[in-house]
Amino acid sequence: MSIIDQFKAVPTTCISDTMQGMNNLDPAIKPLKGEYRVAGRAFTVKMPVGDNKVFLQAIREAQPGDVLVVDAKGDTYRAIAGDFIVGLAQTLGINGIIADGVIRDIEGIKQLDYPVFCKGTTVAASGKAGMGEINVPISCGGVTIHPGDIVVGDADGVVVVPQAIEEEVLKKSIEKLDFDIKRAEKVSGKRDEVIKYLDNFLSK
Repeated sequence: MSIIDQFKAVPTTCISDTMQGMNNLDPAIKPLKGEYRVAGRAFTVKMPVGDNKVFLQAIREAQPGDVLVVDAKGDTYRAIAGDFIVGLAQTLGINGIIADGVIRDIEGIKQLDYPVFCKGTTVAASGKAGMGEINVPISCGGVTIHPGDIVVGDADGVVVVPQAIEEEVLKKSIEKLDFDIKRAEKVSGKRDEVIKYLDNFLSK
């Protein structure tokens, strides 16, 4: 199983805990559907407010399996894309879109059943003047993201794993998930075990 697939199987909460919550995107950036999960290498987009031509360039140049991560400066008035453009990304095998901004045509995008994480929706389209940059370090949701970093998103939000520590973070995240599962199994439905756990925790 690839490292991307392994990260996709781990909750973002476990990944976040492993990195002490230091690489979580703004909690306002959420999936359009709670069941959406996404993981992949970041293909970064630095987009001026209200100008999404560079986003189209990113769709053209990203590789299948990449995740488009868009620094739209948190703008919530003009959309980075609508259902037609999002459909292009889906068709080319891009794993998903994460944006510090908003989208439009929300019903059409939901029908695509394609993971889009953003700050919400709007009715206003972007222009196409052609400014912006791709595959450069960006700030998205308050976190610095470099091209190739691993991004993972689920119902709880989005977390970024820098390439330099991805193997270590994956190992510790899996260990955290295993610990959480065993802890839950130990106390689930068992009053005495719950009391024992709480007393032990509160005595520290």
